[in-house]
Amino acid sequence: MSEPELLKQVLKPLLEDFQYWFARSRSLLETENISFLSTQEQADLLERVKFAQQEVSTAQMMFDATDGRVGIETATMKPWHQLVGECWQVAMKWRKLKHNDRES
Repeated sequence: MSEPELLKQVLKPLLEDFQYWFARSRSLLETENISFLSTQEQADLLERVKFAQQEVSTAQMMFDATDGRVGIETATMKPWHQLVGECWQVAMKWRKLKHNDRES
């Protein structure tokens, strides 16, 4: 498999995954009051998600414009991975608390 084909098979879906998880996280942060986060913490997390979405969109545009011939440095994607993990933790804790509230 050529390098551009490999990039298209691996990087394109990865960027789409980032967009998916950031969109879900953004929706949660914009529509719900996350009780275990302060208002400022929730706002800061939302701003980081919005910024990451912009970065991923830019990377996707560059990738598409070069027909998949340009990759992305791991160092660029590492913060996105960390942010997705942080968002997952917030979402899991929020769901657990919401579930516990329903049972009470």
